[in-house]
Amino acid sequence: MGEDNLEKNPRIIVIQKLYSHFLNKENEISYPKHRFRKFIKDTVSGTIEREEFLLENLKTILKDEFKPQRTDLILKLMILSATFELVFSHKTPIKVIVSEYVKISDFFLETAHKRYLNAILDTVSKNVRKD
Repeated sequence: MGEDNLEKNPRIIVIQKLYSHFLNKENEISYPKHRFRKFIKDTVSGTIEREEFLLENLKTILKDEFKPQRTDLILKLMILSATFELVFSHKTPIKVIVSEYVKISDFFLETAHKRYLNAILDTVSKNVRKD
């Protein structure tokens, strides 16, 4: 996937919108004209609205493996939005969600963080859904 196509990936837009929101919670979130606009909007708003629920689930599943207060914001947002999808987007297969987040991690993360993200999402996916 080329750099131009990667920037149009809906999950990259989700992470960008979440990052912007968490840096400045006062700003209204605007959504781009996009083929997957509804998905982007649902995932962003769902992740924001259910942040506490998602963090509680992650704490239960991952115990000491994930410390949100000590995790880089981008990585934390990727884990939260992927967990939101795993819990609430039952029509999307687990493998698709995990592989898409790992794929877009090239855009945001270093190799060590990518492996950590993959391991976390693998553990979460096995605990929140039985596909």
